[in-house]
Amino acid sequence: MWWNYVIPIVTLIVGLVGGFFIGVYYLRQQLTKMQNDPQMLQKMAKQMGYNLNGKQMQQAQQMMKKNGGSVPGGMPGGKAPKGNAFPPNKRRK
Repeated sequence: MWWNYVIPIVTLIVGLVGGFFIGVYYLRQQLTKMQNDPQMLQKMAKQMGYNLNGKQMQQAQQMMKKNGGSVPGGMPGGKAPKGNAFPPNKRRK
């Protein structure tokens, strides 16, 4: 019967929506921690291929606090990421 398929589909949808909101909550908590911990922010910048000095670190922290945790357009200053970060067909504008 058709109702045998309804329960798994509804469960899947509820799980996906719940997982999304749990993920958003966790990510916001991590970004809040990062704002208050310069070493964690420095570690993230190095993973992205940037090397920030003290002034740039303060700018990044201020930008994160101002934007509610998001860093639009990457980190301020620093060196460019290694490799071809922006392929010819997807150049940053």
